[in-house]
Order: sequence, then C-alpha cells, then structure tokens
Amino acid sequence: MDIKANRESFLTGNYRAMGLLIGMCYDLKADYLKAGFSASEVMEFDDEETIIGLEAALFQLGHQVERVGNGRELALRLAKGDRWDLLFNIAEGLKGRSREAQVPAVCELFAQPYTFSDPLTCALTLDKALTKMVVRDRGLPTAPFEVVSTTAEAAAVLLPMPLFLKPVAEGSSKGITGRSLVKERQELVNSYQLLRELFQQAVLVETFLPGRELTVGIIGNGSNSRIVGVMEVIFTDQAETPAYTTLYKDEYLERVSYRLLIDPEPLAAQAKQLALDAYHTLGCRDAARMDLRCDTYGVLQFMEVNPLPGLHHIRSDLPIMGRLGGMTYTEIIAEIVESAWQRYKC
Repeated sequence: MDIKANRESFLTGNYRAMGLLIGMCYDLKADYLKAGFSASEVMEFDDEETIIGLEAALFQLGHQVERVGNGRELALRLAKGDRWDLLFNIAEGLKGRSREAQVPAVCELFAQPYTFSDPLTCALTLDKALTKMVVRDRGLPTAPFEVVSTTAEAAAVLLPMPLFLKPVAEGSSKGITGRSLVKERQELVNSYQLLRELFQQAVLVETFLPGRELTVGIIGNGSNSRIVGVMEVIFTDQAETPAYTTLYKDEYLERVSYRLLIDPEPLAAQAKQLALDAYHTLGCRDAARMDLRCDTYGVLQFMEVNPLPGLHHIRSDLPIMGRLGGMTYTEIIAEIVESAWQRYKC
C-alpha cells in the first residue's frame, strides 16, 4: 500500500485496520562503537534490543516498519524524496547541546510527520538550567541552582551545602555518579573540575533534594494528556549514593526498587499536577517523562524532563511504570503513535 493511500485511510478513520508506513529513526550504540566512539560518548544511544522491541510492537499494531537509521541517514533519505506516514523518532543526536533537536528540525524542513516534541522543546529541555529557568518563571517549584563554567565560579557558589552536580546538557543520567553529591567546598571544586574535563561543558550546581524521588510518565497532547503512572524510585541497601545514576539504571534489579503511587496518597496527586504543568509549560508532545524529588520539607520539586523517554521494553522507566499499572508495552506505543497522528490529522 502506498503512502498516499495510508494517509487517506487514516483521515477516514481506518488506519487501525490498514496500518501506517512508519520509519524508525534512532542512534544505534553498536554502530557508533564500531566507528570508534567510546562507551561514554554513546551512553545515551539505543541498543539493538530496544529497536527490535519497538519494531515488534509496531508490527503487532498492524503497521509497516522501515528502519531509517540516524539523523544523517534520515536527511539523505528525505533529500532523495523518501517519505513515511510517520517517523518514529528516538534519535538523540551526537554533538552539540541542540542535538536532540536535529531530527525534529530536519523533519520539519521536509514536512515529514514525526513523533514527540518539536525542535524548540527538544533543544530547550536538554539544557537543564534553561529548563529550570522556564519552569521557575512559570511559578513551578524547582531547587535553587547556579551554572558554573570555571573553577573560580565553582569556588564562589553561594548555595548552602549539600549540593548536587551534573553536566548541564546531558541525558540518561550521564555524568551523575557517587561524586555528584558534595558536602564541602573543596569537594565541590574537585567534582566540578572532573565533570568539566569529562564533558567539556558547564555544570549545573543545585541544592540537594534529600526526599523521595519520583518519575512521572505522560502520554498525549493538550487536554488529552494523561498520566501513565507516578513511580517512586526507592534505593536499596546496594545503592551507594541516594541518586538515580546511570549505574543504578543499568543494575536496577539490585540497586533500586519501584512502586506506583496511587490516589488517595497526597503525593501522587501533587506529582501528577506538577508533572502535567511542566509538560505543558515546556511544550512537550506525544509522551515524556518528568523527574521530581522532595526537598527537606517534603515539597515536590521539578528536576528535569526527558521529551524522548527511553523505550526499552523491559528496563526503561516508562514501560516499567506502564507494566506496574497494567498497561502493556504495545499499548504504550499504540498511544504514542495515535497521539502523534492526531496532531497531523487536524
């Protein structure tokens, strides 16, 4: 079936029966390792298992699926005239603080429909400090912070200890380790210098939030946005630091446990409202995951957002919270696809 027929089928309400032609755009970790990149450089990228799982879900939903590859390969295909009913975009990009915006920007340049947030939101939300500024200006709670670019600035930080450090424009908990939590001035300088050397970018220094950590999954757009789940991340006795690090995400069976917060627990309602407010304030689309944490007084604070949430069918947070709440991986993917299509239907 050709693309035009598929689009007409969708617009007449028959796309579920006939399926869409969906291109998949992604950065495959193995490809970059083969090209000589380090494990640290490709930490955010997807493995073959993720692509296979996503592909299987889309096939199960009756769609035709074509692997496109990374952003460069997408640009070449689009310039050649190739098109898909919908591009399912999970590409993170390789270089620059606007790297997550590259694929959405190319799609918009060539009028190619795609999933998830637009270039502006993807560029904004990768920069944690700018994101916090927008959220703070909207009146939503977020921990006090400073952005540090030099050793002198690190030594002059005025925020009270303890503090938490992370690279300002990385995802997948990249750069977050046991050394991110600092309790002394000299420790702050040393941790800043290490992060600066490793990631060649400014460092976000924020007041450490010692309370409960939550992650909230959202699917949909506008008034149709809905909460998939409010999931608490609980650190086990195998966790060496009270932070959701890359190591803990990889070794989640030993380092952390998860539970869904449900009504009438007050924190659940608060988390839903804060997450939705941030989702709409930042212009997220189709799906995203919000990370929240309580301060010393138990008040929830916005930490960061992932507008391209991880979609490994077993170990990514959004599928985990869906599973805990009785929602299958295939149902999550179906809702994301339908949410994206609804935007292009109008």
